[in-house]
Amino acid sequence: AAALQPGLAATATEDAVLVAVVGAHLAGMPLNHQLQDLGAAFAGVTETAPFYRLFALPDSVPPKPGMLRVGDGERIQVELYRLSPAAFGRFVAAIPGPLGIGDIRLADGRTVKGFLVEAEAVRGARDITEYGGWRAFVTAA
Repeated sequence: AAALQPGLAATATEDAVLVAVVGAHLAGMPLNHQLQDLGAAFAGVTETAPFYRLFALPDSVPPKPGMLRVGDGERIQVELYRLSPAAFGRFVAAIPGPLGIGDIRLADGRTVKGFLVEAEAVRGARDITEYGGWRAFVTAA
């Protein structure tokens, strides 16, 4: 049998990495193609545990949010994607600061990898947590 291409059919295997995306990587958003190019498999829509706040990052191109873990947060809508370990490594390597990948606690108690933002980057940024997610904020804007 032919070897699997990294990021393609391998995403269905048990070693796949589940990644939560919160902004410009959502389906239909400007950076979703980066996931598609790596063979990511859509794994559903869910919410985080109520530990996060969402901010519109100023001067980001394309526009994107930053999600910060805080003591008194809310649930934020996220999409989950499965990536092979090799594709996950390539994906993470391409993420520019002040964003990064860390542990995200989901509403159902699972912990997955996902986008977080450095606290310094949200100083003075607009808090959009009340919208419950980036898609709702973009739709309302």
